[in-house]
Amino acid sequence: MPQPTAVIFYVNDIARSSAFYSDLFDLEPSVASPFYVMFKLASGFEFALYDRNKLQPAASAMSASAELCFVVADSAALNALHVRWVEKGIRIIMEPMKMYFGGIHFMGLDPDGHRLRVGTPD
Repeated sequence: MPQPTAVIFYVNDIARSSAFYSDLFDLEPSVASPFYVMFKLASGFEFALYDRNKLQPAASAMSASAELCFVVADSAALNALHVRWVEKGIRIIMEPMKMYFGGIHFMGLDPDGHRLRVGTPD
């Protein structure tokens, strides 16, 4: 069965979102155009941004939502990343907390309101 190799977030301002994720990943895009930006991560996974106003076919009724998830080694690494995100001005919508399904998690938002979850292994 094929495995996912990429995710695309639809965004309102491609330049703003590109700058946000470039800073978040500490990585320059490997592909950049006025309406599409793609980051090739060290794992081989591709994270892309697409200007929602340029989508073909158009996305007139966006009802789906998603989270971009990051796993860190332990609670010390999670807390250090939480501090770093706060210092960067990333809006935190969930402070670090123990989750019922395991691990400690916190959550921030990107400029378009996509959720960014950080968690420790179970």
